[in-house]
Amino acid sequence: MSTVLDFERLKAVGHKISIVTAYDAWSARLVARSRVDAILVGDSAAMVMHGHKTTVAATVAVMALHTRAVASASGDKFVIADMPFLSFRKGVASGMAAVGALVRSGAQAVKLEGVDGHEEVIRRIVGSGVPVMGHIGLTPQSVNQFGGFRVQGKGCAQADRIAKQAHTLEALGCFSVVLECIPATLATRITSELRIPTIGIGAGAGTDGQVLVLQDIWGVDPSRSPRFVRRYLDGEGLLTNALNEYDADVKSADFPKPEETYS
Repeated sequence: MSTVLDFERLKAVGHKISIVTAYDAWSARLVARSRVDAILVGDSAAMVMHGHKTTVAATVAVMALHTRAVASASGDKFVIADMPFLSFRKGVASGMAAVGALVRSGAQAVKLEGVDGHEEVIRRIVGSGVPVMGHIGLTPQSVNQFGGFRVQGKGCAQADRIAKQAHTLEALGCFSVVLECIPATLATRITSELRIPTIGIGAGAGTDGQVLVLQDIWGVDPSRSPRFVRRYLDGEGLLTNALNEYDADVKSADFPKPEETYS
């Protein structure tokens, strides 16, 4: 996937869309070699890369730094960057400044959480020629308001509100929408009603695509164990074993060997 037009085309032909997060050049380079469709430079970098408990610690400067690193090695993958906490809640001018910083850093699109109260910002970004991905359901930047990372949309009223938000995002010109931690039946309903593709994370298999954190896929952060994560590798074990083998080789003087030494 190399352009925003591919999203709607893939939905139209029933082709599922795969997205992973990446936060630096070396991991983006590996994603670029894979068949994964697109890269999200998520504000989850605040948690995964910087050790914070939530995403709210991410700033525009932090997101621009990670976006620049990812874009430098992403090949032809489509790169989406998260708009961090409050960056688009301070009004259109502030929101557009944040968009400018991320796009100049290499993002081809931006992602915003929620919709209520910042419709005009989304409208202005889209009108300025920057593709926008919406994000509803569990929006991590609102974790304090939700009282934690909790499934959203369980009751009829809440489900209808989320569905209405999805339609609003489509009407505002978003090219896709992330549905996070909502019941699978609700995600399937929204997906069937929208022309734009839905990307699920903890929203079941009825969406048009999925997004996961790269470190979760690789199994390098066992402290994170959401129900919706599938680990495809024991990355922590493999990497720790490599370090221990290196340590043993150094202490036994097996490393470096003559062929690993300059004369």
